[in-house]
Amino acid sequence: MVDDLMLFAILVFTLFYWWSATGIKEVALAATKLHCQKMDVQLLDDCIALNRLWFKRDEIGKNRVWRSYRFEFTVTGESRYDGRIILLGSKILSIQLGPYRIKRDFYHN
Repeated sequence: MVDDLMLFAILVFTLFYWWSATGIKEVALAATKLHCQKMDVQLLDDCIALNRLWFKRDEIGKNRVWRSYRFEFTVTGESRYDGRIILLGSKILSIQLGPYRIKRDFYHN
């Protein structure tokens, strides 16, 4: 009886975490798309990938899940560059684009 209850609790926790993580990833993907659009770069493959997962305290001392997602973007379509978005819980802490070549406009030199 106790084993069944423990197994059920683990299953419920796993399902809740998966549901929550899926929602957080959707928020991170939408923010990444918007940031890439503002920076005039193109998000490649229309996806982000979980890179790191940890527990950290937020500004009021509550434990939250810290997530780092990686993504790739391009400027000209020829080269791929790395980027990263970091979240604490559902709050976006930062979106970083790695160094990349800026498009040159040869008509306005």
